[in-house]
Amino acid sequence: MQPHSLVISEYIAKKYFNSIDVIGKTLRLDNTDDYKITGVIKNMPPQSHLHFNLLKAMSGYADSRNTNWINVNYLTYLLVHKGTTQRDLDNYLSATTKKYAEPLLQSFIHTSIADLENKGDHFRFVTIPLTKIHLYSTLTQEQELSGNIQYVYMFIIIAVFILLVACINFMNLSTARSAGRSKEVGVRKVLGSSRGTLIYQFLIESILTSFIALVIALFIASLMLPYFNHLSDKEISLNLVSNTWLLPFSIIGTLVIGITAGAYPAFFLSAFQPIQVLKGKLASGFKGSWLRNSLVIFQFSTVIMLIVGTLVIYSQLNYIRNKKLGYNREQVLVLQNTYSLSQHANSFKQDVLKLAGVKSGTMTPYLPTSKNTNTEVYGKNAAMSPGQSTALETWYIDEDYIPTLGMEMAAGRSFTKGILTDSSAVIINETAARMLGYNKNPLDEKIFRGGGVSMNIIGVVKDFNSGSLRNKIEPLILRLSEQRGGMAFRIDTKNVPGLISQIQTLYHTADANMAGQPFIYSFLDDDFNHLYKSEQNTGKIFMSFAFFAILIACLGLFGLITYAAEQRTKEIGIRKVLGASVSSIVTMLTSDFLKLVGIAAVISFPITWWAMTRWLQDFAYRTSISWWVFAVAGLLAILITVVTVSFRAIKAALTNPVTSLRSE
Repeated sequence: MQPHSLVISEYIAKKYFNSIDVIGKTLRLDNTDDYKITGVIKNMPPQSHLHFNLLKAMSGYADSRNTNWINVNYLTYLLVHKGTTQRDLDNYLSATTKKYAEPLLQSFIHTSIADLENKGDHFRFVTIPLTKIHLYSTLTQEQELSGNIQYVYMFIIIAVFILLVACINFMNLSTARSAGRSKEVGVRKVLGSSRGTLIYQFLIESILTSFIALVIALFIASLMLPYFNHLSDKEISLNLVSNTWLLPFSIIGTLVIGITAGAYPAFFLSAFQPIQVLKGKLASGFKGSWLRNSLVIFQFSTVIMLIVGTLVIYSQLNYIRNKKLGYNREQVLVLQNTYSLSQHANSFKQDVLKLAGVKSGTMTPYLPTSKNTNTEVYGKNAAMSPGQSTALETWYIDEDYIPTLGMEMAAGRSFTKGILTDSSAVIINETAARMLGYNKNPLDEKIFRGGGVSMNIIGVVKDFNSGSLRNKIEPLILRLSEQRGGMAFRIDTKNVPGLISQIQTLYHTADANMAGQPFIYSFLDDDFNHLYKSEQNTGKIFMSFAFFAILIACLGLFGLITYAAEQRTKEIGIRKVLGASVSSIVTMLTSDFLKLVGIAAVISFPITWWAMTRWLQDFAYRTSISWWVFAVAGLLAILITVVTVSFRAIKAALTNPVTSLRSE
């Protein structure tokens, strides 16, 4: 692309020209520079990991001609020849890095790539296929928040478990209600039906039930899809035309589920002996089925695991929200497009500071929640001797940065207006002080940057978290410089919309070229919360899964207690005649299920503890899994069981014994 050329999306073309036939036309950016349109691209699809509407030619910038291989401030997209593997590309980049970057490393920090690797460090270029960026990338400088393939696997497993719970309900209820169909089976066998014919009949019934459920499920899914898209921040559709795999997958899945759910009842019911059935000697008591009990245990193990998982996720999110970060993110207004102010940026900042409700402000794009990064090489001596130099994250700030963000100094002072020597001074964080070996008194030390330029350490700022709490605090150098790329203002007013309107007016009137500039702002606490949007969505989805699992389990439990009560109708009647109270009968019916819930808890607790411990390991700063999480999950499972079972058990216990015993 030629300098000052531009490729735009269809959206921009139609917005400004009402047509996509715009090749050769001119578009003015920032009210200052004219760019020639050389191409129009289709709008970026929602599924892309990268969304943009404009592509400016980099050839117009000095960085495009920079041959410094240590400059790693850009992401590079490579289109390789067909047949080239990722390993081929990695090998090529490794050899090229050694050829071009290693001499610069030797020049700046007097070390080689091999020496760095021997010390546990590295300098290399990392590749990842484009199609894997969203779900598999762990890089901290991705252009947009990435997903996590582990969450995809986790939700697939949970969905399968919930489906199994539903199948178990079907199997349990079918076998539990076997007495109702036992005479039908007996009569059919007497009339000559074979076991194979009966199995075929019951499987067909199960498959038909599954297909009816599929139709209902598709209808409900279409109604719930907008809610799910909002919950997961996705744009998923049930379009059977564009998603050609959806219909055959649904049909095959329904067949598998129908056969899976109906197989055991079919074989169970078809095995009835006609003589025993017709004599009424069919044994089908609740306690007699170890398989049915095992399936109930599986059901509640799944429910308890989902409850524990939801509690742990929300406990971690609560920990993140309340953790002391080393800076105060409340009531901080962030302006993101102040570079366009150019030489008027500082006067704009001073005008904003004069507004009522603005306490302080800083001008820099380097904020704890921003993606801006800058790495520079420093040494402990002017010679940049091997082992005495390293690459450190470097932020350029002004004198108001530390007080505006509410950071605290561990030693020394912050940058101060009027002290000219501060331009050659630095502030380091506590982690950098430890890494450099300046634990005792770093204020008496110097640090050297490229070319052996000496810089005085005038202060040590207390460690603060930047970016996500998944990452540990990195060593950081703060240097004094005027950076116009962003601003942040600490505000204190009840009329926030009014204050923002005043700041917007100042922004658009700072210069004649600013009239049409977009005014982009956010709040620092919202930016921080956005870093954990994936975890917040995960928590909500987990809660939804837990709700459906509990609902399905309750429906199955209600069916089983109904069956158990029917099977023990005469027993309950005799107990009441002999003086048993309603509470004792309810306790008798409930105790069997509570034992199964207790076994489910014993099985699920260690599995869930292991799984959620693995999930928490993704965070450098995390909460612990407290005992109360398991206690709450266990109590909720017991409460769900007691409420569900008691509702039907009380009805059975209140039945007049004359009604249940009159046939005797």
